[in-house]
Amino acid sequence: MAADVTPLDNSGRHKAGVSRTYKGHYGYAPMAVYLGQEGYCLEFELREGKQHCQKETSALLETALQQAAVDFLIKWNPRKQDKESWLQRAEQHGHWEYPREGKRIAVFSMQTTRQWQGYEYTVRQVIRITERTIDKHGQVLLMPMLELEGWWTSLALSEAEIIQRYADHGTSEPFHSEFKTDLDSERLPSGKFATNALVMGCSVLTYNSLRWIGQNGLVGSKAPRRHKAKRRRIKTVMQELMSIAVRVIKTAQTIKLSFGKGCRSFDAFE
Repeated sequence: MAADVTPLDNSGRHKAGVSRTYKGHYGYAPMAVYLGQEGYCLEFELREGKQHCQKETSALLETALQQAAVDFLIKWNPRKQDKESWLQRAEQHGHWEYPREGKRIAVFSMQTTRQWQGYEYTVRQVIRITERTIDKHGQVLLMPMLELEGWWTSLALSEAEIIQRYADHGTSEPFHSEFKTDLDSERLPSGKFATNALVMGCSVLTYNSLRWIGQNGLVGSKAPRRHKAKRRRIKTVMQELMSIAVRVIKTAQTIKLSFGKGCRSFDAFE
């Protein structure tokens, strides 16, 4: 499951909730939650453009996790952390690697107790700290440069697998693109925020329906010949299965569709 904010550019329009996004343009900043590599959409919450990505995200993820019944993997923001103290912990608990001269990397896990809405729980935290004494150009640094990263997770995988799993979160970008371009849902039609939120909800229903049709019709042995893939874009689904020229034949009891002899999508459509 991947959760990400994708700004919608609605510049030049006086709509409720439109404000400056972190991308620099004016619009909305909805958060989408996708499931699996196929990209089924669990949530697409419309938000004001100025809303911080972390605000109300806990409630959104709680709803999405109930639908998906999956583990979580969330990036930790160490902005105000003391990097030197984390380096000392890494010296004691970390597994060190030395990819080149003047650079070493430590990874380790720890159990951290957190409190939320009066409930105390323990969660696994994966830490990676990088120390550089020589930069990539060979310049020796006067002071070591420290880079601190971390992730919250419920997964029982190794630290390396956790970090690799999070590196794959960029797969949500193509899903954003399909909403914005294939479904033409970037510039929302109404001046009222609630109406646009309803439009986004309808877009999610349409997106998931087309995704299901594509996974069942365009991925497999009966699909039109294309390069191998785990999924097809929404635009491809509409072109191959929704926009097919057929003849409608009405008889006394049934309605039939007559496909052209050379229709390459017939087997998938059937």
